[in-house]
Amino acid sequence: MVFLVCAGLLAVAFYMEHVMGLEPCPLCWLQRFGFMGAGLVSLLAFLHGPRGFGNRVYGLLLVVAAGAGLAVAGRQLWLQSLPADQVPACGPSVDYMLEVLPWFEVLQTALKGTGDCAEVVWRFLGLSIPGWTAVFFSLLIVLGLFVMLRRYSPRDWLQS
Repeated sequence: MVFLVCAGLLAVAFYMEHVMGLEPCPLCWLQRFGFMGAGLVSLLAFLHGPRGFGNRVYGLLLVVAAGAGLAVAGRQLWLQSLPADQVPACGPSVDYMLEVLPWFEVLQTALKGTGDCAEVVWRFLGLSIPGWTAVFFSLLIVLGLFVMLRRYSPRDWLQS
């Protein structure tokens, strides 16, 4: 189920990019990777079918992936809240950076955010795109914590 939600959110992101014409900023790309990570963890957990300790490991991995995505969404929301005179300058596109910079520098530059990241180009029910991603990452974290902290029977621990 989590895999399908993450796949659906990524499909919406690609729809917004390719059909609606919204160009993703570097922080948007990193949030997509957060959903890819959470989706991959949930797919692996589904295929593996762990119990007990294995469930806790997958729950932790889900919390880590969603937590990283939430941190990036929080950074973008902070950039969007800045006054216009404090917004960082616009930078090059992710495609260009990947062509000319080592991947580590691309990651550093993307995490800083650019003026593009501070621009609010779409809202739904009063929330911008990073606002909605923060909501979904938060829900994934709650789910991961539930999986990690719930009680398992002793036989579940033996079958991990």
